[in-house]
Amino acid sequence: MQTFKKLLLLIVAPAFILSFTTAPDPINLAGEWKLNEGKSELGEFGSRFAARTIKVEQTATSITISKTAPSFNGGDQTNTETLSFDGKETESTVFGSAKKKSTAKWSDDGKTLTIKYKIAMERNGQSSEFTGTETWTLKDGVLLLQTDSSSPRGDMTTKAVYEK
Repeated sequence: MQTFKKLLLLIVAPAFILSFTTAPDPINLAGEWKLNEGKSELGEFGSRFAARTIKVEQTATSITISKTAPSFNGGDQTNTETLSFDGKETESTVFGSAKKKSTAKWSDDGKTLTIKYKIAMERNGQSSEFTGTETWTLKDGVLLLQTDSSSPRGDMTTKAVYEK
């Protein structure tokens, strides 16, 4: 009986202690980031449309991302969206009138932010859908943004490097 009590204590005590531990704080992505095109892998079309700058404001419950990129008509275009970390879908407008639906989720260790999105576009009477996943990480103070996307033109992966 004594051995059983010790064994039970060895099992229950760590479980009890671990039940009060909290998840690690996520990385802080806040700041203004500039694209380093020379260190990035943007693919055939990515370099024309990659965000040149990204401004991030982050709280414990949400992230606001403003991306400034070349527009289809020349000049620059800035798109801003605020995403919550509770998995709730957020809708924003991009590329004029296209609707973008996004969700954001931290990895269990708080070191990676994953944003999944769908963009419904209509151009010249034709409807098309673009889907993608952005994976945000920090390494040595550098923002690494990998985007895996799918469109009617096929699949593409880009790896963009941003520095403050």
